[in-house]
Amino acid sequence: MIRLYIIGLAILIIAILANAIIAKIGLKSWYGFIELLSKEGSSAFSKLNIFDYLWLFIAYPFILGIGYWLGEKISNLILN
Repeated sequence: MIRLYIIGLAILIIAILANAIIAKIGLKSWYGFIELLSKEGSSAFSKLNIFDYLWLFIAYPFILGIGYWLGEKISNLILN
């Protein structure tokens, strides 16, 4: 159970850092995209640029995966 907590904490920290960085850059986060989707409906997809799509569907999941990997490594160091 502690292993899962450490992994979850690592993913959370990585996600917070990633969202802070992309807010500075000006890309859409999932929160921003969902807000746009609720306001604009399906036309929200046309309001995203290619960098938003690359971030949301390729880079962000990859970065969260790195958070999992990092959490796994940290939990192995602590628990083994």
